[in-house]
Amino acid sequence: MVLHLSGLAQRIYDDVRDAPIVSPHGHCDPAWFADDAAFEDPAALLVIPDHYVFRMLYSQGISMADLGVGVPASQRDPRAIFRLFAAHWHLFQGTPSRLWIEYVLRDTLGCDMDLGPDTADAVYDHISAWLNNPDNRPRALFDRFGIEALATTDAALDDLSHHQTVRNSAWQGRILPTFRPDAVLDPTMPGWRDAVAALGNMTGADTGNFQEFLEALRQRRATFKAMGATATDHAIEQPQTVWLDDPAQVFGRLLQGDTAQAKPFYGHMLIEMAQMSVEDGLVMQLHAGSRRNTNTAVMGHFGRDMGADIPIAVDWVRGLEPLLNRVGNDNRLTLILFTLDETTYARELAPMAGHWPCLRIGPPWWFHDSANGIARYFDAVVETAGYWNLAGFNDDTRAFLSIPARHDLWRRGVAVHLAAQVERGYFSAGTAAEIAQLLATDLARDTYRLG
Repeated sequence: MVLHLSGLAQRIYDDVRDAPIVSPHGHCDPAWFADDAAFEDPAALLVIPDHYVFRMLYSQGISMADLGVGVPASQRDPRAIFRLFAAHWHLFQGTPSRLWIEYVLRDTLGCDMDLGPDTADAVYDHISAWLNNPDNRPRALFDRFGIEALATTDAALDDLSHHQTVRNSAWQGRILPTFRPDAVLDPTMPGWRDAVAALGNMTGADTGNFQEFLEALRQRRATFKAMGATATDHAIEQPQTVWLDDPAQVFGRLLQGDTAQAKPFYGHMLIEMAQMSVEDGLVMQLHAGSRRNTNTAVMGHFGRDMGADIPIAVDWVRGLEPLLNRVGNDNRLTLILFTLDETTYARELAPMAGHWPCLRIGPPWWFHDSANGIARYFDAVVETAGYWNLAGFNDDTRAFLSIPARHDLWRRGVAVHLAAQVERGYFSAGTAAEIAQLLATDLARDTYRLG
């Protein structure tokens, strides 16, 4: 399964297929590069951490525990998990997960066997041998994949020790943290008050005082930036920004347990974050349109972020109006918007990015980073926003080995789109080649200020 190309699309793709990979937003574990230890086993590599995989299997009645999800490593049988996965490999026909995993098996792991029930053990043994080869440790793979920079996503309270270990090593790989402060900004998050207190302990600030709370956030941002961070990241169900007249009073009531204004306070804090980005230059990312943890039984047994997050409709225009009218005309701010509501691309995001100096549109995300999703994205945004108001591509993955596969699919999608634009007479093949380079690497470098 692959997005086949021919003619001009093939030539455009050939020009960018081996361009450096810029991965400015994702969820890889910095410990992989700090420790540089071998990845565990085929099940831990391809099945257990991948919510794209286990949510599909769960939808067909397969127990998440049988897939090793939420099970301590000492109690798992990785070969049995991999056999169960292989026995249901047919479920992934037509999905990007199948394309990515086939790419990983074929191009990364060098496995020429088709995955299925009859080959599960042979494929498992092939992957196990590959993992035990010292040439396939995380740092070596980072270099072999041609990754120029990779950003992780790190909580505001993370001590960044793994990033420090990488920086102290002789290895030259560029692993950057990203400041993710939701746990200390959003009062609806579990343990919010404890997180605010921990922020104070970490920074020496009295975070019971709103102004000192803001200074503690500035201090953590500065620490992240000193460690190489170029961006912040914020997950929001609905883009609802608010400028409160007296945020200190609301903050005090929230700390006392009165949550009546929890959502307005978080909306206010998003504007505070945007203002801090004007000050310190960190690019701000907003991911909106996901109703999280909708399966309460799964949430109760396995915890958060276990495949039950579902796209919902959002309102970007009204939701961001307070933020944009406060700082949106300041071109020192770069604000990248990601959505799971595709209907907003043409109706809201493209017109907004085509006007506000601070806005850039993030690439197709999560449920939409497929061949068809990429095609729909370009069709929806380019006529109004152009190409230079896009943010390029980021893979947004927890699966390190899938990074080349995801960038390859994007580059193929870019080639198909640009070849069609040339055929329609919008621009020449030479211009298409220039835009392909822009979309493959240059926009991500520039938007995320990776130099």
